[in-house]
Amino acid sequence: MSSLKRKEGPGGPAATKSTRPASESRPSKRPKSSGEPATAKEDGKAGAKHTKQPKSAKPSKPEKEEKPAPSKPVSKPLVTLLKEDEPLFPRGGGSILTPLEQKHIQVQAKNDVLFEAETSAASKEEKIGKKKRKSKTDETSIKPVRDEDAVKIESLNFKRLVKGSLVLGTVCAINLLDIAVALPNNLVGHVPITTISDALTQRLEASAANDNDAEEFDDENTDDVDLKSLFHLDQYVRAYVVSTIDESSTAGKPKRHIELSLQPVLANIGMADTDVVPNSTLMASVVSVEDHGFVMDIGIADSDLRAFLPKKQLDKSIPEESLQPGSVVLCIVTGKSANGKVVQLSTQADRLGKAKHNPTEATTISTYLPGTAADILVSEVSQYGLVGKVMGHLDVTADLVHSGAGPDGVDLEEKYKVGSRVKVRVICTFPTSKTPKLGVSLLPHVLKMTSKIAEKDGQLVSPVKLLPHSAQVDTCTVKRVEAEIGLYVDVGIPGIPGFVHISRVKDGKVDGLFENSGPYKIGSVHPGRIIGYNSFDGMYLLSLEKKVLEQPFLRIEDIPVGAVVPGVVEKLVINGDGLGGLIVRVAEGISGLVPQIHLADVHLQHPEKKFREGMKVKTRVLSTNPSRHQLRLTLKKTLVNSEAPPIQSYDELAVGLQAPGTIVKILQHGAIVQFYGQLRGFLPVSEMSEAYIQDPKEHFRVGQTVSIYIISFDPDVSRFIVSCKDPSAFSFEKQLALKNLKIGDLVSAKVSQKIETDTFVELTDSSLKAILPVNHLTDKSISKTLSALKRIHVGQILPDLVILEKNESRRSITLSAKPSLVSACKEGKLLASVEGAQVGDTVSGFVKNITPTAVFVQFAGKLTALLPKGLMPRDLLNKPDFGMHKAQSITVQISSVDKELGRLVVGIPSTMNDGVKESAKPSEKIVNPLDDTLVSVEGLIIGRITTARVVSVKETQLNVAIAENVQGRIDVSQVFDSWDEIPDPKNPLSHFKPQQTVRVRVLGIHDARNHRFLPITHRSSHSVLELSTRASDLKEDVRYKTLSFEKLEVGSTHLGFVNNVAKDHLWVNLTPTVRGRVNAMEASDDLSQLQNLAESFPIGSALRVRVLAVILGTKRLDLSARTPGSANDLTWDKVEQDMVTAGKITKLSDRQVIVKLSEALTAPVHMADLADDYDEANPLKFSKHEIVRVAVVEADKSNKRMRLSMRPSRVLNSALPVKDREITKNSKLEVGDIIRGFVKNVSDKGLFVSLGGNTTAMVQIRNLSDSFLKEWKDHFQVDQIVKGRIISVSNGRLEMNLKGSVVDKNFVPLVTISGLKEGQIITGKVRKVEEYGAFIDIDGSANLSGLCHRSEMADKVVKDAKALYNDGDRVKAKVLKVDLKQNRINLGLKPSYFEDDDSMDVDNDDAGAALDNADGSDDDEEMSNAGGAVLITGTDNVDKSEDDDDDDDASDVDMAEPEVEGLTGLNAGGFDWTATAVDAANPNGMAHDAGVELKKTKTRREPQITVDKTAELDVNGPQTASDYERLLLGQPDSSQLWIAYMAFQMQVSELAYARKVAERAIKSINIREETEKLNVWIAYLNLEVAYGTEASVEEVFKRACTYNDEQEVCERLASIYIQSGKRKEADELFEKILKKFGSKSVDVWVNYAHFLHTTSNSPDRARALLKRATQTLGTQTHLYLVLVPKFAALEFRSPNGDRDQGRTLFESLLAIYPKKFDLWNQLLDLEVTVGEADAAVVRDLFERGSKVKGLKPKQAKAWFRRWAQWEEEKGDAKSRERVSAKAQAWAAERKTKTAAVQDGEE
Repeated sequence: MSSLKRKEGPGGPAATKSTRPASESRPSKRPKSSGEPATAKEDGKAGAKHTKQPKSAKPSKPEKEEKPAPSKPVSKPLVTLLKEDEPLFPRGGGSILTPLEQKHIQVQAKNDVLFEAETSAASKEEKIGKKKRKSKTDETSIKPVRDEDAVKIESLNFKRLVKGSLVLGTVCAINLLDIAVALPNNLVGHVPITTISDALTQRLEASAANDNDAEEFDDENTDDVDLKSLFHLDQYVRAYVVSTIDESSTAGKPKRHIELSLQPVLANIGMADTDVVPNSTLMASVVSVEDHGFVMDIGIADSDLRAFLPKKQLDKSIPEESLQPGSVVLCIVTGKSANGKVVQLSTQADRLGKAKHNPTEATTISTYLPGTAADILVSEVSQYGLVGKVMGHLDVTADLVHSGAGPDGVDLEEKYKVGSRVKVRVICTFPTSKTPKLGVSLLPHVLKMTSKIAEKDGQLVSPVKLLPHSAQVDTCTVKRVEAEIGLYVDVGIPGIPGFVHISRVKDGKVDGLFENSGPYKIGSVHPGRIIGYNSFDGMYLLSLEKKVLEQPFLRIEDIPVGAVVPGVVEKLVINGDGLGGLIVRVAEGISGLVPQIHLADVHLQHPEKKFREGMKVKTRVLSTNPSRHQLRLTLKKTLVNSEAPPIQSYDELAVGLQAPGTIVKILQHGAIVQFYGQLRGFLPVSEMSEAYIQDPKEHFRVGQTVSIYIISFDPDVSRFIVSCKDPSAFSFEKQLALKNLKIGDLVSAKVSQKIETDTFVELTDSSLKAILPVNHLTDKSISKTLSALKRIHVGQILPDLVILEKNESRRSITLSAKPSLVSACKEGKLLASVEGAQVGDTVSGFVKNITPTAVFVQFAGKLTALLPKGLMPRDLLNKPDFGMHKAQSITVQISSVDKELGRLVVGIPSTMNDGVKESAKPSEKIVNPLDDTLVSVEGLIIGRITTARVVSVKETQLNVAIAENVQGRIDVSQVFDSWDEIPDPKNPLSHFKPQQTVRVRVLGIHDARNHRFLPITHRSSHSVLELSTRASDLKEDVRYKTLSFEKLEVGSTHLGFVNNVAKDHLWVNLTPTVRGRVNAMEASDDLSQLQNLAESFPIGSALRVRVLAVILGTKRLDLSARTPGSANDLTWDKVEQDMVTAGKITKLSDRQVIVKLSEALTAPVHMADLADDYDEANPLKFSKHEIVRVAVVEADKSNKRMRLSMRPSRVLNSALPVKDREITKNSKLEVGDIIRGFVKNVSDKGLFVSLGGNTTAMVQIRNLSDSFLKEWKDHFQVDQIVKGRIISVSNGRLEMNLKGSVVDKNFVPLVTISGLKEGQIITGKVRKVEEYGAFIDIDGSANLSGLCHRSEMADKVVKDAKALYNDGDRVKAKVLKVDLKQNRINLGLKPSYFEDDDSMDVDNDDAGAALDNADGSDDDEEMSNAGGAVLITGTDNVDKSEDDDDDDDASDVDMAEPEVEGLTGLNAGGFDWTATAVDAANPNGMAHDAGVELKKTKTRREPQITVDKTAELDVNGPQTASDYERLLLGQPDSSQLWIAYMAFQMQVSELAYARKVAERAIKSINIREETEKLNVWIAYLNLEVAYGTEASVEEVFKRACTYNDEQEVCERLASIYIQSGKRKEADELFEKILKKFGSKSVDVWVNYAHFLHTTSNSPDRARALLKRATQTLGTQTHLYLVLVPKFAALEFRSPNGDRDQGRTLFESLLAIYPKKFDLWNQLLDLEVTVGEADAAVVRDLFERGSKVKGLKPKQAKAWFRRWAQWEEEKGDAKSRERVSAKAQAWAAERKTKTAAVQDGEE
């Protein structure tokens, strides 16, 4: 890509192709004499003639003329031309001059410039005299070509990017240790991780200092400082150039490296305290994260200025968690604190990305750093760029690319006028410039600080995704030609142009690029290829070179692993052992390594004799690593010519699959086999051959290629076992023997191989292979087990082995020799299935896994049970891993069985028997009871009334003690019998004090661990007594009755107590076991209390509630705290006009607010009803779910329409002031009323204004404004506030007038022509400029326009008014003459008219421009029409030497001063003063008045473009069968074309021909194009299903299954049936699919379930399918974990699903696998994104997830962050703070645990 960079194009380095002859390419070593002329070359193609050149310009000769063109003598530096036999520049900017010669030329050019100018001028005069050319000037009158102080348009390139430069860029790549930044003009810089900020560097240093282990440091660093979490792609940053390294002088391709820094102290360099003003931009780094924002470091030198970024000012596109200490971000200043020491920052896009926010308060130019918006005054415009000024003297330039002229084809001279103001954004600085100068951009996406987005099919897509790197572009249409730079092309994506550098146009030398001729003229179309994309410039980079188009790969990323590619040996790698490998070039710039073991299938004795440099070879790609630019290849014929699919990941593995591999390491017990990518497998020695192998090294060697079969793999533990044995050799007898084996059988086996982890055996009866894991040899400790392994030898017969696991598909058998399992097997107590489990049984098993909260115990047949922490002895709880280890034998007692879900819970038998006796054993005496009648716990039975002492008073309960060793609780719901007993509803328990004695009744047991209410028999160490102190419960003769869900009736009233407060509802407890929800709107009749639920209803507060609904299945209880009456359950029958009620906002838009009054009523509140002052009417100031007061203004019950109002005068107090009165259907509007309203519609006839409700008034176009509005629709938009007077109310139609003269009492009438007086000073705007004068629209007038003749423009002679003024200029003028008869006004602009006038202050910049060449000199007649021409005085082809400073000057675009030409005087007689005739008859601006004679300029005829009629096929597509046949000749493998051909035949009802086309397609498409063939088969099936018979469908289906993947064909046919509405056929086919593929694939079950849920509307059948799937697939963990979540997700997403059913499935998984956090995230995604989320459920899920034991810091961080984001959207400030507190508590707890572990280790 570096070859694309060019100084004047969107690149950096010079192009290698030149359009000039060799003799003009550069200065030669021999200087010419001063008498030889050096004339400027005419650019005939550009259509502009150059009149001026800078002194540093290089000379050149005319291309087509031997004689120099006549021109004004211009001084030239002394230069020479190359000799014709010298070559052109080599590619890459090479030079044929020595550095000494280049230096000599520079010094001579600088020191002798005056002498050279005189000599050149004299020699030119002499030569002009000899050729008898007339000249009207002499040597003394020669002007310098250009003022030295003139501003040049400079493009940012590598040479101008020096240390100290500041530049704006976008992040284009984020790597591990640096980030890449896209800079203007296709430059790319890199920011190392150590130059981002000082704070980040300190974090890295601290991390390195605290950890001496290098590997641990890498892991921690990756987790702690992840650049991808600090930055995002396309993020705008301001960077400081630290260094630029150019390695172009070395051998090979030129490499240029730009190192950048984002440190604020450098990125904000040059700024002082006074430069930091509102709307200036700063790079700031995060110092610390506070509750309400971020403390930022802005690095202002010698200043104590601090900065703060509020969280409210953080843009939504920037995640809050990305602002970590040390991260940097580009901010805009919003203001300073009162003391001026704290700067307020913002990153919001509506502030930072709008060019109107420019620093208007700036006092110095130091404020304008890259990234800052600016308002510039245009001083020069050309087709190559734009020059302007900021603050009157700071020069800015926009180059070819960033002015839009190049890529977007903007006509700058038409769009921007000298003297006009333009919004720009600063993108770079030029430190090497003599005077301060900035580079700016006018590109829209840079102004908005966004990335360019393309549009495809109505969706916004990143340009990189539409056309990725290396993509082929069939049609690149040339839109602009820059002769010395390259081509701007259209790649077919609107808004995203492409650029082809001149060096990328063709393979060889480019003779020239011309706009109107040659192969690359404008409009020509060429194929191209994407070689890059610059996100900052928003432009594709392409190449049209044939070699690039034909090159298969441009990057390593493009090369697929396993692909066979040709290559050329580039280098032989020689090491100490000889030839260590080959470097093979597979494409230009892409080389790979062939390791020594991959040189051949056999070991080569002398490989250096076989291979030589330049030799062509055929290779296959083994692996790629783009980040390290590594490519591994193989030359082994067995791999290169193999037809087996290359496997490179676990996803591609399948048991029984055959594949070739290479042995890379041989061990004592097997070998490591390498496949493609990084995939490796283990080949056990027992699987190497059918014969016995003792030493693998005797039979295999490293580098040997072997053909293997996959026998087992487990991606979770990265286990991959292969075999060299052919599975087809597995005889029928062995298959039958394997089938007859049952789990739990006792067998004997012979040892065939022994390794450290497994013993391989062979069953004596059936010769079947089996594995006896080492940890299954004994029941004893690990050391005893290893001792037992030593006693085992090969050939030994092992008796009494129990079959533990069996997998027939993999032919694997796992045995166990554990005595406990063998004994259980002999006794018939070996547990192998859930059906055999009974609660209370004591069974033997072994430890499978240990987690911080539980132990998983495994039995036979992979049956697993959960041993929770609570069912273990207390002495084990404090031991590491509970004193257990994996595979340890263990005896447990079954606690519970869930046969439907296959779930077991077990416990240690000792704990199960006496777990109830932990807190107070029944046999144990009660210590110091308050009730003397209590002796032991046995006396505390349900219903017992006793005495307790209050220990503490909480919000919702009283903690009491019955004795010293017996604790209890009294829930607040068990204290009061009636509302009257409650002293303080907000704090009901306030009258209780600690140590107070109360009478209580025993209700049961409360499990404090999981807050469950249990029977008295379920007491444990975690339980306390549940008590009641209600007077009704303390009666001895009354039996206690519990309130349950089943006893609740709708309409019944109860006492409730707030247990939890959510944003839009309250959780209320009726009893300790019955909990309900009160919607916010049902919480109170007092609307003021609904604004803040947490404050109005604190936790523990009492409510009188009424049951609204009871759902027993889901245990849902809806309650209401509002008093019964008409306001409750509001329906249409109860709605009354003027009633005020509460509502909840359910939806917001910029036009209205949707308010929900009840379940049955929802209505909008429109703009006119939001506020009493329309200026304050803003729907977006409200928030969703907010409770608001609304008043019913109008109610149409028959049509169920209602008008609501939120006006304060309606809902609060009618005495409140009203600025805009409310208009209803009963309001009487009279003619003359002045009223405001909102624009409802802008039509062609005028405006329709909404005055409120259904009242609408019309405003005709003539009544819109007193002044003429040419594009009147641009002045109005929907919802705009307008003020007008009612002028008509006839026939029920209202009409308004918006004219200020009608509405405003203080209206000042517009000036008419009769009101103008001679000598009056007026202001106005230039409407049109002609050569003879300017037409000026007079401010404050009734469309009056006057003419200022050029003779009245200045005190000196003016030949062309266009040189002074542009359209749109603001001017001050003097009325010279008013002709009332002819309605003409003469104006004057001479400065002398205003010398004594101080009445108005008009900016001098707008009053006109200084005259140039006022002496009337008309020299250089040939250039008279080039007033706006731009002279490119030099290009990159002039000199490619990196040491030649003149090259910088010569490569700039210079702005030539406009030439002034004299014209004959203007005859004012008969002139149209309104200029309408000029506008109509002469759009080109040329006057055709009879009294005016103007020069006629020659216009070049545009070349005629010949239309290619053959292109109609591409434009319109094939229209006939012949068209299709012709296209198929060129694309026989295109399934899309064949299918379109079939569809064409069906359009003409030719079913038979369509079938023939399908058959032809199947035969014609290449056999390797499997996907294309499959597409045709599917189209064939579609055809038969739609138009064929059952027999024809079956015939095609069978054939398709034969030639394609059978499962995929079956699934495609099922999809066709569903789309065709044939549900019965689809159902039958799904059943067949299950029988055939159900045991292997999870997806077939999920697809069938989805069909039953959504299409067949049979959710019960879908749920029953889960049990079948579990039985068929077995209890394999990885399949089970894939299957169940997908079925659960269907319950959420399906319209017939049950969310509770889905939750239950997930809960069953989470109980077994609590540490699998992906399950938590899946459940959370479903709860949040599918349907309407239940906030309480979501919060509970977050809460539980945060309490998972063993939660890793990275998981916890992501979890809490997601929780905080959710609370930010759905919760309130308090809930957000609660999440932050929980996160901090979690971190503190983990820190404490870590410290405790470290202390223990010490």
